[in-house]
Amino acid sequence: MAEQQDMKMVSPETGEPLFRGVRPVEVTYKGHSITVDLPGYYPAGEGEGVHVGKDMAVVDQALRVLKERADGLPSPATIRRVRTKLKLSQREAGNLFKVGESAFDKYERGLIEPSGPTIQLIKVLDRHPELVDDLR
Repeated sequence: MAEQQDMKMVSPETGEPLFRGVRPVEVTYKGHSITVDLPGYYPAGEGEGVHVGKDMAVVDQALRVLKERADGLPSPATIRRVRTKLKLSQREAGNLFKVGESAFDKYERGLIEPSGPTIQLIKVLDRHPELVDDLR
């Protein structure tokens, strides 16, 4: 009876009760892997879970880290780190990089990925922050 009080959802496929929890999931991209704890509704034993709302955000974040490793595409955290290292607000960075005032907000939230030239400029300024004054 106590289990049913903890039940949060019924599986749409099997009809069995699902309980809120996390399970390890391996995320792989181009030969690189990360294991993340994926929140969701899971059966008491083995079986597939149901993911709702922002549950998959941890997979998205892991994928961005793997893309950074494999392709050199900076993750939202790296973009934020470089911007703050340059002492730029998101709006200032968007204007300086000529990508629009709200672009860095979207990059740092992982909503969009920067273009190739923007990626290259982020990398150069990460290595040579003194060049930011030349862009101004």
